[in-house]
Amino acid sequence: MLNFPEPPKSYSSVFLEETDKPLPIKIDPRTRYAFFSTIATGGKSLIKSCKDLHLSRFVCYKTLKPEFANNEIEQKRLIREARVTAMLQHPNTVPTYELSRDPRGNPYFTMKLVHGYTLREIFDYRERYDLTQLMEVIMQVAYALEYAHNHGVAHRDIKPENILAGPFGEVLLLDWGLAKVWHPNGKGAMASGAAGLVDEDEAVAAAANKVIEDITLTGQGKAQGTAHYMSPEQINLDPTIDHRTDIYSLGAVLYEALCGQAPPLGEKMHQIISSALNDKPAPPSTISKQPVPPLLEQIAMRCLEKEPAARYESMAQVIRLMHQDWRSGLAR
Repeated sequence: MLNFPEPPKSYSSVFLEETDKPLPIKIDPRTRYAFFSTIATGGKSLIKSCKDLHLSRFVCYKTLKPEFANNEIEQKRLIREARVTAMLQHPNTVPTYELSRDPRGNPYFTMKLVHGYTLREIFDYRERYDLTQLMEVIMQVAYALEYAHNHGVAHRDIKPENILAGPFGEVLLLDWGLAKVWHPNGKGAMASGAAGLVDEDEAVAAAANKVIEDITLTGQGKAQGTAHYMSPEQINLDPTIDHRTDIYSLGAVLYEALCGQAPPLGEKMHQIISSALNDKPAPPSTISKQPVPPLLEQIAMRCLEKEPAARYESMAQVIRLMHQDWRSGLAR
């Protein structure tokens, strides 16, 4: 288990004066949240911590940057992310508390505020952790994805920056803003990138495709962090993309855990994209300075097959293999 410092006492302590203060007779939503502090800034969104004055606790508050606040596609994306996150109630997803609009009409949603380290931060200090600890984290992500896939959702943005390990052993898969959701009849939503819009609205979907192209192929914002883990079909904006894109991306994370580098090679965006589309990654055992378990190498390499049909059929298959005794027969 990864051991991290506990949350600040100011966030976690319980005080009698906070539990017993009266709740206003007339609720004014404009005064519910206070003491805002920015935690992170995304390409289009802001993530803040703030205090919910009604419940006397600190929460995570996500909204759009001011310059995107009136963008209809970005609003739909944020609202969909909130609802997908809320509907996927699993130990490895973040509990969602509220979806609403601020006094200016801009959407926001609140979630559990979790302190910890992202898997990217853990990878940056790889020498402090053994492979068993890393596999515990990756296994929890696999559980979250199995649950999401069984409920008709593909995450489509699996990367170390979106995996959070908390102070009590919890592992959370964050940021469902690029999720693809299937219709009840089994028909998938269009591969419409940032907005994740359904295929009935072709005009909006076309605009959304432009959004995904911009944020993932230009080298701006989070593109550098994402391109290393994107499946070939996601790079190609394949409208038939399904849950197997997540299997590829989890394989890329596992590959990095095994050998310390992401599968595609290159320093510039076009090189990374070309490598992801065309190059077969070198086996982790040929790169790592540490012994690599053959079973884990086998799992990673099959997850990283270019053709979705050549990968594992489901995340359940991946989980079953990861439960086997991978520690025996370490490669030298």
